[in-house]
Amino acid sequence: IEDFLKRAEFYAVENIKALICPHAGYIYSGQVAAYSYKQITNASYKSVFIIAPSHSEYFDFNSIYYGKAYETPLGLVEIDAEKSQALVDSSPSIKFSYHGHRSEHSLEVQLPFLQVVLKDFKIVPIVMGRQSKRNIEDLGNTIGNLFLNENILIVASTDLSHYHPYSTAVSLDSKVKDYIENFDIEGLENAFLEDTIEMCGGGPVISAMIAAKIMGAKTSRVLCYRNSGDVTGDTSAVVGYLSCAIY
Repeated sequence: IEDFLKRAEFYAVENIKALICPHAGYIYSGQVAAYSYKQITNASYKSVFIIAPSHSEYFDFNSIYYGKAYETPLGLVEIDAEKSQALVDSSPSIKFSYHGHRSEHSLEVQLPFLQVVLKDFKIVPIVMGRQSKRNIEDLGNTIGNLFLNENILIVASTDLSHYHPYSTAVSLDSKVKDYIENFDIEGLENAFLEDTIEMCGGGPVISAMIAAKIMGAKTSRVLCYRNSGDVTGDTSAVVGYLSCAIY
């Protein structure tokens, strides 16, 4: 992680409300993720809301881990029980649950990066089950309105297109980049729900953008885009990765 951060560029983006980060194995997407995390090195956030998609099980709500901490090789990451409770109390689409937290990598891989770049923080770990319009918009609006004036960061976990030839992947992923760079939340949501773009964590990204906008974000900047072909040299079937700051 420290090597990835050393090689990532620092853009001096201020007032970051949310980050978009990939969640593949570090050897594939760690360098791209480092571009997001480099921007918040030594920043001070009381809580980090991580919104991740569920790859391994289906449930029709946003699941907050019903426990006290997540553990990584770098130690324990305490869960912000107070903010978690406030979310659950505010929306029927947000529930305390173990669903999505037992064998889900998309949230876990963000934690060591956070442990390296931030000093003292708690997390609200959210795994989105069904990525429906209701679950997406409800989560984004609830986070944004509840914590409008609080010192929080949102991390949305997603990869982009999966297993296309290199040139096809770049073409597909450029559509996602355009929506994000234009801060076009409505366009991104419509394209995602209509399946004209590929993002396994499209719902979490849209929720993060909705919340960030309510909290004062006005723009977004794609910091790095690569795909697995850039890392492995195998361009026959690649997975796309993007990092972004929303501020």
